[in-house]
Amino acid sequence: MKLKIKETFTSENPADSILKNTRRQVTEAAYSFTIPKKTKDPKVIHVSQEMASELGISEKETTSDFFKNIFTGNKIYPNTRPYAMCYGGHQFGHWAGQLGDGRAINLFEVAHQNKNWKVQLKGAGETPYSRTADGLAVLRSSVREYLCSEAMFHLGVPTTRALSLSLSGDPVLRDILYNGNPAYEKGAIVSRVAPSFLRFGNYEIFAARKDIKNLKTLVNYTIKHHFPHVGNPSKKSYVSFFKEVSERTLELIIHWQRVGFVHGVMNTDNMSILGLTIDFGPYGWLEGFDHGWTPNTTDNQHKRYRYGNQPSIGLWNLYQLANALYPIIEDVAPLENILNQYKIDFEKQWLAMMQSKLGLFMSDDQDIELIQNLEDNLHLVETDMTIFFRKLSDFTNEKQGLQLIEKAFYTPSKISSEVKNQWILWFEKYSLRLHKERISSKDRKAKMDAKNPKYILRNYMSQMAIEEAEKGDYSLIEELYQLIKKPYDEQIDQEKWFVKRPEWARNKVGCSMLSCSS
Repeated sequence: MKLKIKETFTSENPADSILKNTRRQVTEAAYSFTIPKKTKDPKVIHVSQEMASELGISEKETTSDFFKNIFTGNKIYPNTRPYAMCYGGHQFGHWAGQLGDGRAINLFEVAHQNKNWKVQLKGAGETPYSRTADGLAVLRSSVREYLCSEAMFHLGVPTTRALSLSLSGDPVLRDILYNGNPAYEKGAIVSRVAPSFLRFGNYEIFAARKDIKNLKTLVNYTIKHHFPHVGNPSKKSYVSFFKEVSERTLELIIHWQRVGFVHGVMNTDNMSILGLTIDFGPYGWLEGFDHGWTPNTTDNQHKRYRYGNQPSIGLWNLYQLANALYPIIEDVAPLENILNQYKIDFEKQWLAMMQSKLGLFMSDDQDIELIQNLEDNLHLVETDMTIFFRKLSDFTNEKQGLQLIEKAFYTPSKISSEVKNQWILWFEKYSLRLHKERISSKDRKAKMDAKNPKYILRNYMSQMAIEEAEKGDYSLIEELYQLIKKPYDEQIDQEKWFVKRPEWARNKVGCSMLSCSS
């Protein structure tokens, strides 16, 4: 396995002068060199051959001991120096100070076919940023991250990727419910891949410490390698850089809203500078359509990161990034203009996204009201978002409306006549609106099905795979991995996954809300 190694991040940014791996405040540095922890009995249990190919690794090479040892941290790839990044962040609206890669260790950068990939391990041991934690991860959270990052990619949502999922062979102590009952679980390691793992918090930490020199160095590096089209470093290019980050962030969140994905922990340290979905903790897809739903038990009371609030939180986070960049721009007006434009663009992009989900391609001033009425109806009774929109593409006339979406209702037998009447009224309006379109029902269905996935990685599905994996059976991981590679296809032989969340999973740990414990 011969990789084309590059080390742009570590060669162009300031390193921590202390080499000892002790938990501490790291100043005037973008990263700290860190060695992964050697594990007892590592075992690779799944590999994304697609991602391996992107790195220049053959399928045969992924079965080698060398691959296993490198991507579980038991060996260091020749002539490389693993490291953990330093960053801060606002967590649940409050500045948390230094955070950093507490359980992620970057192995190296790989250049292949004119792309540059950063490869890191999650769960490979403590770093200077681990605080009171051990830097490890358990099988359940690792399965969820591995599958979800690949699911997001195939849904067309910007995301970090996953290369491999491995068992460490070491037990890891975790309190899954934070209720004082810790237990040992199987340790695991995910190899994650992205063009960059830089977050808003990487810039915030320097600004908070008034380290303008290194803030500028990091921004210049980011522009050079990820936003070269904005021009050479200058106040003008810094503004253009922020503008594009804002646009990418909005694009990402619009995608989340389209497929019903809820990140669960939109802290600024979990916001990618490239507009990628990053850090898959207590995430989830909407089951019943609900603007107020969050998958995060920690957020259960205030629901800051609920589905309907994600666009606003994206803007709030961008304000924090703007504050961090201000010292090298020293002009408020262009930053405010970009932030104000986010609000305008959100309204336009949200409407366009919803119109595409409904198969509406011509402009009509009444569409906003039609969509708002639809969302009101979706909140009347528990209605599965994914099934509803997927079935809607088969709509041809209002007489079939209720019958068509009946599969999306969680308790169809308990729907009142009043609710039925409201749906009938909506379908009448929808039918009239479709008559204005100049597209055939067949073409409309194809376009709608390309926006509305049939298969998503529901939490109960991941939990089933986790429970089997804990018994040593990884076949369900493979089955779900293959399923999520074609989320918009019919996949008739996989119809068993095109169903609502089963009732047994409604309140089961891992199937509804989740904690940050991993």
